[in-house]
Amino acid sequence: MLELREYIEAKSTTISNLLLTYYKKIGLDELEVMMYIQLARFDQQGNYFPEIVQIAKVMSISEERCFQLIQSLLEKQIINIVTLNNDMNKTEDKYDLTPVYDKISHVMEQEKEIELEVAKKDDKTSLFYRFEEEFGRPLSPIELETIQAWLDEDDYSVELITLALREAILNQAYSLKYIDRILLSWEKKNLKTSRDIQLDQKKRLNQIDEKSEQTSTEEVLPKIPMFDWLNSNES
Repeated sequence: MLELREYIEAKSTTISNLLLTYYKKIGLDELEVMMYIQLARFDQQGNYFPEIVQIAKVMSISEERCFQLIQSLLEKQIINIVTLNNDMNKTEDKYDLTPVYDKISHVMEQEKEIELEVAKKDDKTSLFYRFEEEFGRPLSPIELETIQAWLDEDDYSVELITLALREAILNQAYSLKYIDRILLSWEKKNLKTSRDIQLDQKKRLNQIDEKSEQTSTEEVLPKIPMFDWLNSNES
């Protein structure tokens, strides 16, 4: 039976869960992953360039198969071999195990881009439904083209178009031309987000309040005729 002392002395090999999650997506099979884990084990024990025979013995595979697996990891840019100077100022080879995370990072970025595209597509679909819901009828082909042009040609965001639609509905203007004028007005002011529009509206309201307050507090003075002392006939 394995004693606790032996278990502790054996230590552990640290492997990121990213590798276990993404190994298939970066083109690795289970045996290649195990080879990577063995290289990581040797690395964390201070053996940065283990001999083929050492690895093959642990994995119970032939030295030829072991060599093929390492070559595969090199070709797939999962690992790399670097040459460094040791403490004795002598050159020695080392397996660099970090390139795998560049591969994983690339896959993760691709997944995020796909998710963003799907989200944008869903947002656009919801936008068309929102117009039909507010207008209380299906959109005509010309109206669909107009909204699509706002998105593709004018590069207005779904958020901005939705805000313009809400502004139009509040003014009971169920017209794409009216909404287009709102969008053009915001574009001239370089208003691109909900926050930009809120700040602009707050600024305009403050200006109106200040002007109203100034008008109400102005004192109306009586007109006093000027007496011409030089041409006076009074003695």
